[in-house]
Amino acid sequence: MKNGNNRQDNHIKNGNNRQDSHGDHNRHNGHNSHNKYDKYGMMKELMKCDNESLVHILWKSDTQIFNMLISSSNSHDARDKLFNHLNDIERHIFNIYSDLHFKDKNILERNNAKECIKVFKNILRTENENITSFSALKMLYKLAKEKISPEDLNRGFISEFISLFKGINCNSGIYNEKEVPPFVKLAGLEASLERTRVLDNYSSNIEHHLRRYKTGLDPDLIERRQCNKRFIQEFFSCSENDWRNYKWQLKHVIDDIDTLSKIVGLSHSEMRGLECAVKHDIPFQITPYYLSLFDRKNTGDYDHAIRAQVLPSENYCVGYMKSKDSGSSLDFMDEKSTSPIKGITRRYPQICILKPFDACGQICVYCQRNWEIVNIKDATFSKEAMEDAINWIDTNHNISEVLITGGDPLILGKDIIDWLLSKLSEIDHIDRIRIGTRVPVVLPQRITYGLMDIFSEYHELGTREVCLVTHFEHPTEITPSVLWATNMIKAAKMNIYNQQVFTYYNSKKFESALLRKTLKKSGMDPYYQFNTKGKDETIDYRVPIARIEQERKEEARLLPGSIRTDEPVFNVPRLGKSALNSWQDHEVIMILNSGKRVYRFYPWESKQALVEPYNYTDVSIYDYLNRLKHDNEDVDEYSSIWYYF
Repeated sequence: MKNGNNRQDNHIKNGNNRQDSHGDHNRHNGHNSHNKYDKYGMMKELMKCDNESLVHILWKSDTQIFNMLISSSNSHDARDKLFNHLNDIERHIFNIYSDLHFKDKNILERNNAKECIKVFKNILRTENENITSFSALKMLYKLAKEKISPEDLNRGFISEFISLFKGINCNSGIYNEKEVPPFVKLAGLEASLERTRVLDNYSSNIEHHLRRYKTGLDPDLIERRQCNKRFIQEFFSCSENDWRNYKWQLKHVIDDIDTLSKIVGLSHSEMRGLECAVKHDIPFQITPYYLSLFDRKNTGDYDHAIRAQVLPSENYCVGYMKSKDSGSSLDFMDEKSTSPIKGITRRYPQICILKPFDACGQICVYCQRNWEIVNIKDATFSKEAMEDAINWIDTNHNISEVLITGGDPLILGKDIIDWLLSKLSEIDHIDRIRIGTRVPVVLPQRITYGLMDIFSEYHELGTREVCLVTHFEHPTEITPSVLWATNMIKAAKMNIYNQQVFTYYNSKKFESALLRKTLKKSGMDPYYQFNTKGKDETIDYRVPIARIEQERKEEARLLPGSIRTDEPVFNVPRLGKSALNSWQDHEVIMILNSGKRVYRFYPWESKQALVEPYNYTDVSIYDYLNRLKHDNEDVDEYSSIWYYF
């Protein structure tokens, strides 16, 4: 190993005289580094580094791996050495007779090391190299041998392996500044008082973060939006009765740039996106009510998530057209392969989707069905197709639940809604009818007494449930108008469930926690938290899987159980939802040079049938953190994200 140590010395000296080599290290020596970037919570400093500095930190994180790489004759030789090395560490991590290095590390750090080792082993496997057409090992081997330069690597790639190497050596730093809570060493009243102090600190931290955000029920926001409403009413010569009429709202949906720009301020980037959408006939439409939720002056104070939902970006439009022009299917979820008859989608044993309508009152940019959603003026309802679909449900006694969605079925007239519910209610084996709608969010005026009379007729406790499933994305969407609509629904003894899509625009610390708290107080139950679909055109919205896992563990988990009732899921194309809270449902199999992780997802029925797993290329954690940094977020607060797999 002497030559290896000399090579490392040279590498360090060539790095502008950065830290000298420590020379002879013990067997697991990463923890001996005194580089200031080793400290947990220094993400801001780490992200200032150039590639050469990052590589210096990488090799300092585990000099033994570096020595193995440069002493190997080829990547296959390196693979064997690394597997043996990782196996050796695994044997020692939980061995009471292991050396001092592991004895000094707490059980949580050692458990994290075990997870990191599992990931690194996956990355080293030739099978996963074949699946992903990439070898991280070969990149590391070439880097150590100086066959490629640091500039040939993405910073996200290097950062992933810095974290991985530190984790393997029980040196993640996650626990460096944490102490063992005193209450665990106490008993009785003393323990209780100390535990109360710790819990109070947790709660104070939650409230500190929640105060950064607004809800649509904040008095100042209510007043601002009342001003917006009056401006829009004047613009359209609209009376108060008109405003409260959902048909007026739909008739005056804003779907052109000229009208939109006269009502709200638009940035240069927003204008470019809208112009690109018009050029390529990509529909966008916003209800006057939802437009009143915008910050008209576009100061960025509170409406980042509101705008992002309905204003297509240039990236989105270019990505959409690229996918369309390539001839590849825009049907990311491969619904055509799960549709036994027109209007029906089925992925699970006892529930199916019924799609009677292919338009919404408002179009969400990131919609998974953007390939089939049309402008509301062009939408059609086929009674014949629905009769055939309902007959199919009637003859299939395995179906006990129907989700009516689309498009938004509540945009349909009350006679059609009544007809659909009456036909489904006549089927004895249907226990529940869900209505998937965004009406409570974007058009609460649609919740009328007439509509509730229809729902009440078919919602029979103990016989059949009719419930709503909606999509509130951000606490600023919950307004007094929403509460008014929710009160009407709850008065009919109906449940309302919320499915949040976890996007960049609601992913900051405790942002989604505030949504959960506000939903629950407003009579709605958090139900699902969806990882953003992996479609190329929605790249602006996508968040690393590690972030949704971190949010679940470090933010949602601090809330009372009655509030954190949503489940984080990844929707596997064709097959359906896979849980994001356990290793058995997914695993990291590769880290690409782009810094993106590749995950293997095991479908929900993998223990019951020989169903092929699904491989998914995620968003780069480094790129996500860099984006947060540019948006003035303290990225040090997200440092543990690297250790969520």
